[in-house]
Amino acid sequence: MLASLLVLAALGFLTLELFFVLSLIGLLVIVEFTAPFNVTPRWRRRLRWLIAFGLLVFGLIVVRRVLSILPSGVF
Repeated sequence: MLASLLVLAALGFLTLELFFVLSLIGLLVIVEFTAPFNVTPRWRRRLRWLIAFGLLVFGLIVVRRVLSILPSGVF
């Protein structure tokens, strides 16, 4: 997350939306790479709620971006 924050700031693209999307992608990658094979610990089951909330916020960001791109008479 810190690396994405620094890169976005260095490139001048630092917005809360981009930082959130990159952080969510990083979380999903880390969760997949550290997934156990046989036993799922109890704390990992709670990650589903965090991931679901993140995907919901991501969906809201996408809808907001699409609505800002569309002409005002379309929707």
